[in-house]
Amino acid sequence: MADEPAWSMGIEEEYLLVERESGALITEQPSGILEKVADLHHGLVARELFSSQLEIGTGICTDFKHLRADIGLLRLAVTEAADDYGLAPIAASSHPFASLQQQKVTEGERYQALAEDLQGVTRRLVISGLHVHVGIEDPDLRVDLMGQVAYFLPHLLALSTSSPFWEGRDTGLKSYRMAVFRTLPRTGLPEKFDSWSEFRRHVDVLVRAGVIEDSTEVWWDIRPSERYPTLEMRVTDLPTRMEDTITVAALYVCLLRMLWRLKLENRRWRSYANFLVSENLWRAERYGISDRLIDFGKGEMVPLPDLVEEIIEMVRPDAEALGCVTEVEHARTICQRGTSADRQLAVYQEAQAEGATDQEALHAVVQTLITDTLAPPQT
Repeated sequence: MADEPAWSMGIEEEYLLVERESGALITEQPSGILEKVADLHHGLVARELFSSQLEIGTGICTDFKHLRADIGLLRLAVTEAADDYGLAPIAASSHPFASLQQQKVTEGERYQALAEDLQGVTRRLVISGLHVHVGIEDPDLRVDLMGQVAYFLPHLLALSTSSPFWEGRDTGLKSYRMAVFRTLPRTGLPEKFDSWSEFRRHVDVLVRAGVIEDSTEVWWDIRPSERYPTLEMRVTDLPTRMEDTITVAALYVCLLRMLWRLKLENRRWRSYANFLVSENLWRAERYGISDRLIDFGKGEMVPLPDLVEEIIEMVRPDAEALGCVTEVEHARTICQRGTSADRQLAVYQEAQAEGATDQEALHAVVQTLITDTLAPPQT
């Protein structure tokens, strides 16, 4: 039997910083806030493209108890540090009413070079995501599983949606972040490669040409990490509630382990063209959990909750092996009560029904995001 991968995990979450009272997105990050977070929790915090953002990263976690503790402590550390400045973090992939023109690119050579390269596209990137790293030591296995697990990325996106508003309007999408991010080059579903060396040959074409420095500038929905022996899932919005983040991570690692089990039996998930999987990505971006995705095996549309139920049962042996059955089954709760995008829209519509103006309703949405970002897990 082949050695089983470590399935270690690490999570990166990107937060937006808002004024606690007004709910407005800040334009200038206070000096010293990152250092305060670092002092509170081991320095796992970094700047992002815009001054209104910051990113946290867990350590290398070997189980979900460790992962949950790390995320909880980091969210608390950011909240406590921000509170000293009258600010609060929100875990959402877009701010409901921020004006893009007021946002400032973070100082530093890397971010300034990126802004110079992307030009006007840069101004739209006031978005936040969730990245999940899973440790897989064998590089060829990483590339093999990348091609197979891409089929399930729309399902994970649907469960994570948190960006229905953009510059003060309801976009009609549950993940407007995806529409923004797709304006970048080298995004979308990954190409299919037969080996690690084939992947590297393609990336090195762009490196040698001077187009990119390394594969960190390949922003696919899933990619082998440049710095770590991990397969990094990047497609999802940032869930507002912590337990939803844990569930997305649990489903992702369990799907990878399920595909690894199939490989041991000389089987694999059927490959579908990116053209087809992209259709499901669009449906997840547009509808989240409230409509259907295409089941390509059946050749028909199936409600997202039914597909999630199938996935839960399919990965049950893996969830048991990894000790995350509860986390995986929480996907049912997400389907029943809705994602962050659903909650934001419900708060907005309820406020309007009670006579609030559009701006007052959007303010209510931000206040809900502040509360939910640090809310304890629901039981």
